[in-house]
Amino acid sequence: MAAELSPIDKAKFAAAKRAVDFVEDGMKLGLGTGSTAAFMVRCLGERVRSEGLRVQGVPTSNRTAELARQLGIPVITLDEAKWLDLTIDGADEVDPQLNLIKGGGAALLQEKIVATASERMIVIADAAKDVAQLGAFPLPVEVIPFGWQTTQLLIGQVLEGLDVEGRKTTLRRTGDQPLRTDENNYILDLHLGRIGNPRQLALMLNQIPGVVENGLFIEICDTVIFGHDDGRVTLRDIAGGASQEDRVDLARADTIFADLGE
Repeated sequence: MAAELSPIDKAKFAAAKRAVDFVEDGMKLGLGTGSTAAFMVRCLGERVRSEGLRVQGVPTSNRTAELARQLGIPVITLDEAKWLDLTIDGADEVDPQLNLIKGGGAALLQEKIVATASERMIVIADAAKDVAQLGAFPLPVEVIPFGWQTTQLLIGQVLEGLDVEGRKTTLRRTGDQPLRTDENNYILDLHLGRIGNPRQLALMLNQIPGVVENGLFIEICDTVIFGHDDGRVTLRDIAGGASQEDRVDLARADTIFADLGE
């Protein structure tokens, strides 16, 4: 099966497989959303089935909850869990300080709530997500539908005084309709090119009426695992200094996907 995966999927699988090694019996886990996080949920499901690993998962979206249940991972709410041992999630960009852009999967609000309710956050990504500076990936901002165009104008005004390269904002759509998040909100994507001061931008955006949350995750990630298509993984810890390299056996991918018919 591993031979059928694309190079990008091999990299995602490698990062996901290495991340679930950090999961211990009895943990309460935050389960991320997106294509890389889906690999992680499948790898976690294999450990639950093959090892009898006992965990409880708090999904960050309806689609992650559905996948977790399908794979036999017990699902609970954050209110039931109250506090989590570990969250594993993907990212759209990661800078050298482990600041993130997230929200490409339109689940940034639940993802940020779950991540900040965790003792530790591990981010998994293919190596292309490792960037020197945030901003090339459009920054998602979740807004309420009421008056969203006014909110968009206010965001544009705020951006004029900030250290960014571009100021274009677009409403994310699915077909000819605005995309709706799990909370029934809209997503505005900010095409900034470069973000000179992510912390300042995050604070300013969240002061705008109509903005629910933004996709900048500042000082939330503790460890990032970058995967490569040859099975190598690079681990970078916010407190550990130099990166560490490891390797994942890609041949085991067939056991992850066999029961899903993929």
